[in-house]
Amino acid sequence: MSKRRAIVTGGSRGIGAAVVQDITSRGYEVFALSRSGDSNVGTGVACDVSNELELTQACASILSHGPVSLLVNNAGAYSARRSAELSAAEYNRIINRNATSMMVASRELYPGMRDQGGGLIINMGSFFDRLGVAGSVAYCASKAAVGALTRCLAVEWALDNIYVINVAPGYVETDLSSAYLEDDENRKWLNARIPIGRPAQPSEVATVVGQIVESGGALLTGQTVYMDGAHSINQ
Repeated sequence: MSKRRAIVTGGSRGIGAAVVQDITSRGYEVFALSRSGDSNVGTGVACDVSNELELTQACASILSHGPVSLLVNNAGAYSARRSAELSAAEYNRIINRNATSMMVASRELYPGMRDQGGGLIINMGSFFDRLGVAGSVAYCASKAAVGALTRCLAVEWALDNIYVINVAPGYVETDLSSAYLEDDENRKWLNARIPIGRPAQPSEVATVVGQIVESGGALLTGQTVYMDGAHSINQ
C-alpha cells in the first residue's frame, strides 16, 4: 500500500518542522512548503505561500504525482506595531500570510480530496484570536480570520467528508517567540501567567496535530482546539 500524502506549509522550522516529523512517523509522505525549501524529514518544496501563483503551482506540482489527503496550514508571521502606526500594507501582509494563504491552499486541494472521498485540513491558529493584545492588531485579526475560515469550510465541505479543524496554541518556544522569551523579566511574567508554569514546546503542538490526524477529525470539524495551558482563561 502506498503511503498517505500530506502537505505542511511553513514546514522548515518551529511548529511546522515538528509537525512534519510527527506525521511522517505516522506513515505519511510529507511535502514541507517553505520559502527556503528546507526540510530535515519530509520533501522540501520552495514556496512563498503569500504568493498565490507560487502556492497554486506548488500544490499542482505535488498533486500531479498523486493525491493528498492531509493539509496542515501552518505558515505564519507576526508583526508588533502599534495600531496608530500600522500601515495597510503591513496589515495586509500579515493577513495574507496567516489567513489568505490557508484559503488558497485549501481551495487548491479541495477538488482532489472531494474526488478521493474525503480529507483533513488542520489550520494553525492562536489563542490570540480571542484576546486584545496591544501592538498585535494584525496578528490577532489574522488568527480570528483563521477560526472563521475553519468554521465556514467545515460546514461547506462536511458532506464531502473533508474535515477542517483549527489548532490554537498559546506561547510556543520557537524562533518567532525567542527574542521575547529570552528576556528574563518576560519569561518570569509569562511563566506566572500560564497556569501550567511554562510555554509549550513545538513537539507538544505537533503531537496534538498527530492525534487529530489519527482520529480522522470528523466530530471536531469546525472547532478551535485551544492548547495554551489555561493561559487565556486565567484571571
